Amino acid sequence: MLLGLASCFVPGLPILSGQAHSRKSGSPLAAARVPASPAVKFADVTSELGVDFRYYSSHTSKKYLIETMGAGVALFDYDNDGRLDLFLVNGAPLSDPTPKGTIPQKTGPQYWNRLYHQKPDGTFEDVTAKAGLQGFGYGMGATVGDYDNDGNQDLFVTSYGGNRLYHNNGDGTFTDVTETAGVAGGGWSTSAAWMDIDNDGLLDLIVLRYMEWDFDDIWCGTHEPGYRSYCSPNVFQPIAPLVYHNEGNGRFKEVSREIGISKLGKGLGIAIADYDRDGHTDIFVANDSMFEFLYHNKGDGTFEEVGLMAGVAVDGDGRTFAGMGVDFADYNNDGLPDLLVTDLGNQMYALYRNNGDGSFTYATFSSGLAAITQAHAGWGFRFMDVDNDGWKDLLIAQGHDMDNIHLTTPNLRYHEPPALLRNTGTKFVSIGADAGAPFHQRWVGRGMAMGDINNDGRLDAVITTNLGEAHILRNETPMSNHWLMLKLVGHTSNRDAIGAEVRLTAGKIKQLVTVTTSSSYLSSSDKRVHFGLGPNAVAELVEIRWPSGIHQTLRNVRADQILQVDEPPRPAAPEKAKP
Repeated sequence: MLLGLASCFVPGLPILSGQAHSRKSGSPLAAARVPASPAVKFADVTSELGVDFRYYSSHTSKKYLIETMGAGVALFDYDNDGRLDLFLVNGAPLSDPTPKGTIPQKTGPQYWNRLYHQKPDGTFEDVTAKAGLQGFGYGMGATVGDYDNDGNQDLFVTSYGGNRLYHNNGDGTFTDVTETAGVAGGGWSTSAAWMDIDNDGLLDLIVLRYMEWDFDDIWCGTHEPGYRSYCSPNVFQPIAPLVYHNEGNGRFKEVSREIGISKLGKGLGIAIADYDRDGHTDIFVANDSMFEFLYHNKGDGTFEEVGLMAGVAVDGDGRTFAGMGVDFADYNNDGLPDLLVTDLGNQMYALYRNNGDGSFTYATFSSGLAAITQAHAGWGFRFMDVDNDGWKDLLIAQGHDMDNIHLTTPNLRYHEPPALLRNTGTKFVSIGADAGAPFHQRWVGRGMAMGDINNDGRLDAVITTNLGEAHILRNETPMSNHWLMLKLVGHTSNRDAIGAEVRLTAGKIKQLVTVTTSSSYLSSSDKRVHFGLGPNAVAELVEIRWPSGIHQTLRNVRADQILQVDEPPRPAAPEKAKP
């Protein structure tokens, strides 16, 4: 059944504001496994829904590294009609060879980025030209956030050679405000994230950059025919990210050095959460073949990098790996955000379990991920409860970066099916073989975004591929479990409520979710927070900690609805007694 967001606004179902209250961080939450779970099923409905998109990476005989990276996808409701729309980033033509110093440009419609509007019947229409989002250059990533708090989600697109900020005009069109805003940047930008770094109610922008790179004709691999390789990231120098503080007048100021987010890295993935429970949102950066970065928010608008000290800079053997996609979420329902980082084949995806004392434990082996992921290369993914049993599962886009990897490493493959891993409460188990046709298709997976595209309470996903089509995976799992989705609207906080934490209790199920559009790889997901409730038809308790510091409690919220929750006013200070 297709449920629009408007289904929430009926008599007897008000928009909730709740009561503000204070709470202390308690002990880790305990949760019990829901015994019964449906057989998970996904279907590739891309053609059925009217989406016809192909990503062009323009492969050359020179094997320029940029050809391997793919591009991202964003799921967001740009016109506020309650239905998620789809934005896909595209590449640009490369000559063979491409002269050093070239900034590739889109030369025709086949290279355009694409915006697809979801119609009331659930199908999509291409509205790129009308919206003004054809794009610029060799595109990489996208991130969504309402930077001016006008109720319309804006779009930031990264590229090689410069980035673009598109202001949502609220009438189905966007305006390129890059130059006025001062966020064009430069170099090779990858993933980006919106976040209010100083809690002033305005979203700031963090933009990762990959490396110091140009179209040099560097030979990597052997000189045997067919054995030329894309160069390792180790051949190139790292570069600092860009951090733009929102000045509140449509302009941004670059402050990376000033606030301490300026270490040289090779950033590909970014995710946010408050890992140490101090009330301030922290940042994790997935770096390629060097230390991973964890930026601890000091609460005064500045950050310190603590990845090595926290135990998340390297794997369990102390080795670096090719960090690509990342998510920062509580997978074991103990009330603490954990980390997963995807990487290349023969490295194993790195899972870090939050110990609750500011440190993490490498949990790839104990979680079962070592055996499942060792022979695979993972990119975009999210923790997402695909069967609504209250435990966050994993859907991962996979595919190696080397198109001839089988020649040097016979156990690895360039084309791979996506992975679907069920969270049993103690371990992850692979269930893709029985979950539908998409998990028997071999793609060169790259970006991935998640969201409930048809508003039926089941999380769907979109996967992008390198030099290939995008794939909309609709969740068709037979469902008896209940669910709840919340659309948070900030008033004192940023309007998208990015950085808010939501804790939910439904029976024996306890969960924690951070509001964010970032995570994954080069991609941006639905900002609404989704909870599987298992057999519970009511969430007895929903606690929200808004970025402003305001706490809010909702009680006995019925399941199976999309509910808008507005941030309440800050409690007035008590009046002083008059003499």
